Amino acid sequence: MDFDLAPPIGFGPLRIGMTRQRANTVLDSLRDLSAVSDSDRSGQHVFRPSGLMISIHCTRDMLEAVELGRPSRQTDRVIFRGLDVFAIPARELVQRMSQYTSIDADPDDPASFFASDLLLSFWRPFAADDEPEEEQGYYFSSVLLARPGYYDTPAQAAERLHQSS
Repeated sequence: MDFDLAPPIGFGPLRIGMTRQRANTVLDSLRDLSAVSDSDRSGQHVFRPSGLMISIHCTRDMLEAVELGRPSRQTDRVIFRGLDVFAIPARELVQRMSQYTSIDADPDDPASFFASDLLLSFWRPFAADDEPEEEQGYYFSSVLLARPGYYDTPAQAAERLHQSS
């Protein structure tokens, strides 16, 4: 099944800003009832038979972010503007995404990247750009889609609050 990333709106049927109760219901609907994982945690995450992990992050009774973990099989794909974010090598994905938006290495973790305009972040445990057999570094392991302000420092949050009043 293909799941589309639609920043800043959401991922598939999960919409940033929906209530925690609604997000829990939608998350449960993404579970494959014919192959429920022992690792599933209601209100937190589900693992589909492909290995795709879908995790929700709620604060103040609101969905603030959705994190997706790389599937082990291609029966589920996570797509952004036609790009399968877990099947394209990390360096190539960054290069191709730069056609749409600014995407930069995380200053604290150069194996990870952040597209600030889209509130998307891509993570892998280490960079192994030249070694396709080293999947954990060659491909991204997870992508997180968040609400505006999710990454704000306390000063930025105060400024955002000041601007909205």
